[in-house]
Amino acid sequence: MGKFGRNEGKALRFDLTDLRLFLTVVEQGSLTRGAEIMNLALASVSERISGMEASLGAQLLERNRRGVTTTAAGDALMRHARLILGQVEQMRGELRGYGAGLKGRIRLLSNTAGLASFLPHQLGRFLLAYPDLSIDLHERPSTEIALAIAEGRADLGVVADTADLAALQTRFIAQDQLVVVASKTHRISDQRSIAFAEVVGEPFIGSSDAALEAHLGERAARLGRQIYYRIQLRRIENIAMMVESGVGIAILSEAPAKDLRHPGLAIVPLRDTWALRQLYLCARDFSALTPHAGLLAQQLMEPKVAIP
Repeated sequence: MGKFGRNEGKALRFDLTDLRLFLTVVEQGSLTRGAEIMNLALASVSERISGMEASLGAQLLERNRRGVTTTAAGDALMRHARLILGQVEQMRGELRGYGAGLKGRIRLLSNTAGLASFLPHQLGRFLLAYPDLSIDLHERPSTEIALAIAEGRADLGVVADTADLAALQTRFIAQDQLVVVASKTHRISDQRSIAFAEVVGEPFIGSSDAALEAHLGERAARLGRQIYYRIQLRRIENIAMMVESGVGIAILSEAPAKDLRHPGLAIVPLRDTWALRQLYLCARDFSALTPHAGLLAQQLMEPKVAIP
């Protein structure tokens, strides 16, 4: 039966410290570094991991001279540990909110397009309607949001359909037009609209929206082309400065592009059908949301609008 043998009928004896310790060791790739971060003796860490393996009847870590790596059982435990600890943190946050006079706190992630235009009005209405609720709102690229929702690190997300949403439940909430942002002196500045094929050969200034960049890369590949990025920047304002100076063009969501208000910029809509992206509200399971997150989801799913 090997080192771990059968474990039928034996209760698992893990506590939250065991799970945190295991995740820390895996993330650090080392028992020693995990022990340092958790402020535990190395012998105690080794004993706890061995106890978890004995309780499970399966090896969790492969030990070698470079450190440790997870086995298949270790990968499974890592996924469950993240979910459990995430739920515990959510519980603590909600209970702290009660102690501070807050009846609930919702964790919401949004991409740039949703945050720039669609969400502020909706969130304002929601917070006025529910004065005892609060929202933790963070801006992230759609791909990061999809992963965070899948891992239980946020309640709800607003993403573009360019992200991989296969593991999530989604609801359509808005549309997002893609535009080319160019210098006023650029050859396309007086166009009312333009096809992607007419600008794909231009030097580009890239944005932090990883899902959008992947989407554009795929569209360029279909044309037998490859986008040439001179530089990629996170802040829209920095992208605008580069574009205005003539370094290259950028393709952005219409809402944040229109908010730039740079006199030296021209904004030209892409007329390709795929340039009208769909924005979705996503969750791991809408039916399993906390009551207050469910209320927010319900409001965000009411409108079906195009972002101006």
